Amino acid sequence: MITVDEALAHLFSLVSRLEPETVPLREAHGRVLAQDAEARRDQPPFDASSMDGYAVKRSEAVPGASFDVIGESAAGHGFDGTVNAGQAVRIFTGAPVPEGADKVVIQEDVTRDGDRITLGDRLEDKPNIRPRGDDFRIGDRVEAPRLLSPEDVALLASMNVAEVTVTRKPKVALIATGDELVMPGEDPGPDQIIASNSFGLCALLDTLGAEPRMLPIAGDTREALETAFDLAKGADLVVTIGGASVGDHDLVGAVAGDLGMDRAFYKVKMRPGKPLMAGRMGDAAMLGLPGNPVSAMVCGHIFMAPMIRVMQGLPAMPAPRLSAKLATAMPPGSPREHYMRAQVEDGTILPERSQDSGMLSVLARANALLIRPADDAPRAQGDWVDYVPI
Repeated sequence: MITVDEALAHLFSLVSRLEPETVPLREAHGRVLAQDAEARRDQPPFDASSMDGYAVKRSEAVPGASFDVIGESAAGHGFDGTVNAGQAVRIFTGAPVPEGADKVVIQEDVTRDGDRITLGDRLEDKPNIRPRGDDFRIGDRVEAPRLLSPEDVALLASMNVAEVTVTRKPKVALIATGDELVMPGEDPGPDQIIASNSFGLCALLDTLGAEPRMLPIAGDTREALETAFDLAKGADLVVTIGGASVGDHDLVGAVAGDLGMDRAFYKVKMRPGKPLMAGRMGDAAMLGLPGNPVSAMVCGHIFMAPMIRVMQGLPAMPAPRLSAKLATAMPPGSPREHYMRAQVEDGTILPERSQDSGMLSVLARANALLIRPADDAPRAQGDWVDYVPI
């Protein structure tokens, strides 16, 4: 068996960044920027008022000073003129500051009588003006690679960027295997269970910005598996679920090998998820996940997700880790690295009582995978531990 880090190194060697494509900005959220995006305008595009008030010359803005109001400047409708000595323009937040003015006196510090204003006794020293280009200027860049957040999309829109170049979505074929499986909504026989892994992994792939394709369940025969692999052609990554162990009915590895898979490794020193397999199969990478529901989902977070990120052009890195204080003491760890289902709240982490790899209800309650290194020493309450958010 190899370690989790060794397995990840193998997996990263099996995939590479996919080719770029150009998409409308409306479709950019959750995609990875493949080419720098450049601002096409300054923001703000003019000196803009940051408050509602009156635009005047700063040298004249002293307590008790009076001004004639000669016009108004609103967002989208600036004042077309110049502010001279003794003059003021009514102005609103976001509106262009008129020529000749270099201070906005907030309206709370002003008394108005018709077209005449008088400044109060206590004036703010701030100019209350956002200078042109204070946020960004023409030519400023959002640099690639970058996973685009909603805030990034808002920034790009403000930069007047209508289209962006992103990495193509990885195409992932999901193959659930096993005679015991039926689809949700069907009536299972007395020895059958509902296929859940492919639905959970499909949802995870959606959140990662991939393009999953759920293939029909493949039975435990060579013919069924060969058909499934044939249907998976054209995918960038083929993910099988179950059938990768060493039982009499676990045929995935043998069939994949006969079809030309170049195996990179088999079995990882972790729990849950020891029977993990990977390699190259034609033009696609292949990842064979365990059939246990929790094992499959844990391996999806720890192995499949980092592979997807590399294919999108992001750095080859393990799943992001955070740290929290243990809410309870723990006995010595096991010989394998353990990814324990846990709940993080207010900076503390509490492992679930049951760590059974078949219990999806426990995984659904969890929001973290607490990581215990192989042969970990006993842990006391309050010890810091690493975890992967899920």
